[in-house]
Amino acid sequence: MSEQSRDPTVFLTGFPGFLGSALLERLLERGDEPVVCLIQPQYRSQAETRAETLRQRLELPSDSIQLLEGDITEPDLECGDALEGLSSVHTCYHLAAVYDLAIDLGLAEAVNVRGTDHVLDAAETLDVERFQYVSTCYVSGRYDGVFTESHLEEGQSFNNYYEATKYRAEVLVQERMEAGLPATIYRPAIVVGDSETGETGKYDGPYYLLRLLLEQPRACSLTVSLPGSNDTELNVVPRDFVIDAIAHLSARDDTVGEVYQLCDPTPLTIPRFVDVLASAMDHRVCSVPTPKSVAGPLLGALERVGLPAEPATIDYFDHPTRYACPNTQRALAGTGIECPPFESYVDELVAFVRENPVIGSDAMV
Repeated sequence: MSEQSRDPTVFLTGFPGFLGSALLERLLERGDEPVVCLIQPQYRSQAETRAETLRQRLELPSDSIQLLEGDITEPDLECGDALEGLSSVHTCYHLAAVYDLAIDLGLAEAVNVRGTDHVLDAAETLDVERFQYVSTCYVSGRYDGVFTESHLEEGQSFNNYYEATKYRAEVLVQERMEAGLPATIYRPAIVVGDSETGETGKYDGPYYLLRLLLEQPRACSLTVSLPGSNDTELNVVPRDFVIDAIAHLSARDDTVGEVYQLCDPTPLTIPRFVDVLASAMDHRVCSVPTPKSVAGPLLGALERVGLPAEPATIDYFDHPTRYACPNTQRALAGTGIECPPFESYVDELVAFVRENPVIGSDAMV
């Protein structure tokens, strides 16, 4: 980080990622600056370009966004003496994580678990007044039932290493909270693009289904359905709802020590989700009943021939968990911030994918 004229007050990880960039803009809009963003060296050019775009759009001085190269997988965030120079920081937002359903255990452990532990250490070293942590609803794993903000350690199994390591990371955060760290935890469901513009940073999760259907003829597009999927809910939320909620809740003193699930309180079932996508795409979609033991290898075969498919997504076609957010609903009551129904913004998601076919699905690591 180069010499700056003002000392930063906010420390942010996860920039220039999709959620991190949107949250940074919101923090700057409300006057929470200067912000120092921990970035990986390989993303410096992208971070510099995005930071300059934000500065110009918001007409802010050059030191409003400060970039600090580091690595959350290393002790002291690999910042050396620079970390000690951030004593002016009073709030830490930790968003950096690897979101990839097919991630291997070693990388998931390094980034999601040890990385979070290292950021917690840094926050305690800096004696921050607030620690804002972005977790995920899927710390639930395959919990059989309704999972709320009061649930965490339930003896659950997990679909993949992403879920398992995000669970372990939140356990670390909650342990520090119990020891006195003034923290707030946010658990988004499956985050998709902006509800107004459809914009997204990468095509993962439900986008595999959307893009696979778009690759097929309008007259007849095929997908699979698993036994029991008729009752399975797919809980998706648009980016702007997540950012609106975090920005609002993080500014309140009464949210310290709380957990907020940022989910859709009335999500669609898998069959209904497919029907809504089909209508938005103007495709006739046929869901073929398929045993799970066949569906996974089938998606793997499609992936190998270059089609947009991810075998790991099949676990969400019979995911047993339903999500509720009573704490979030109480906290946001009267604010006008609520998750819009998927039907209200699906057209924007589909239009964005059609207009931007080359966006990838790789996680930032």
